[in-house]
Amino acid sequence: MKIFKKAILPKGFKANGLACGIKRSGKLDLALFCSQVNAKASCLFTTNSMLAAPLKLAKAYLKKNKDFGAIIVNSGNANCFTGNAGLKDAEVTAEALAKELGIKKESVLVSSTGIIARRLPVEKIKKAIPGLVSDLSEKGIDKAKLAILTTDLFVKEITVKFSVGNRLITICGVAKGAGMIAPNMATMLAYIFTDADIAQNALDKALSLCVKDSFNCITVDGCMSTNDTVAMLANGCAGNSRIELHNNFNLFVKALNIVCLELAKSIVKDAEGKTKFIEISVSGAKSSNEAKIAALSVANSNLFKTAVFGENRNFGRIIAAVGSCGLGIKEEEIKVKVSSLKKKEVKVDILLMRGKANATVYTADLTLEYIKINAEYN
Repeated sequence: MKIFKKAILPKGFKANGLACGIKRSGKLDLALFCSQVNAKASCLFTTNSMLAAPLKLAKAYLKKNKDFGAIIVNSGNANCFTGNAGLKDAEVTAEALAKELGIKKESVLVSSTGIIARRLPVEKIKKAIPGLVSDLSEKGIDKAKLAILTTDLFVKEITVKFSVGNRLITICGVAKGAGMIAPNMATMLAYIFTDADIAQNALDKALSLCVKDSFNCITVDGCMSTNDTVAMLANGCAGNSRIELHNNFNLFVKALNIVCLELAKSIVKDAEGKTKFIEISVSGAKSSNEAKIAALSVANSNLFKTAVFGENRNFGRIIAAVGSCGLGIKEEEIKVKVSSLKKKEVKVDILLMRGKANATVYTADLTLEYIKINAEYN
């Protein structure tokens, strides 16, 4: 299994990115990812009830079919809290791209990120689509991965290659996310592509398993977005014997987990204003869910996160956070160990003497720069 810290599109995929005028800065703001053949799709979305229009449309399309040919993503505008007009804008985007690609609109996933409660400038997107399509290429991933960013300071990307039989399989992932990071799912967009031939039920289960221990284990500020999406396409172009739940499934999950965890950690490492990357591990819990609840309680504690920023070894904030999470943990059931706060990566180990289960979550410190960024965001 080979790991590359860059995005390398699998066989049968092309991409592109350009600036269509959504961002005032003139930076790239429209991305397109395409499969040359219909691909199986598996998607997971935010649990926020204030669902953005493109997610509503994607859920509707996923009910009709599981074969998709393209994902179009705009940044700078979330197309959320825009009512029926916003839903129509997302559908118009899908229709315009489908017409240009010669596929049905239900085979297009639309995705958006940016400012909430503003109408999507759909005419700018429609005008840009012909050029977006005409310049599709394998190297176009380098533009596409930039076009999905908002307040990010760097690109999140990774590729894993491994073999099934005598066939080389590639899994490539790109993501965006730096603020409004909370689990279920973290505030982010992530797009994962593979040329593996894999059964739909195996693809769905693999993605669910890997998201559980990666994107659903990160938090920066405990604020959940309205547009969170993890979308995965598998087009089968590698020509391998089909991966089923009983056939090469664990190997596929191992590779996919590397992709998801790397992207998730990268999001935390790019957290708005961050100076510290914090890993919180809880062991000795009654269940993995109990361990995760305790870990997230600490990770979402503003008092703890500001203490880490100030390099203040106030362990009482960890104890208070664990005690407030509703698990009824007693004083004699907990031990805490924290690594040096002087380093950029901080490790917190919490031992609960209640069982054998464990969980790990990832977060960042809360800083003055975080406040400045979000005070000025509009």
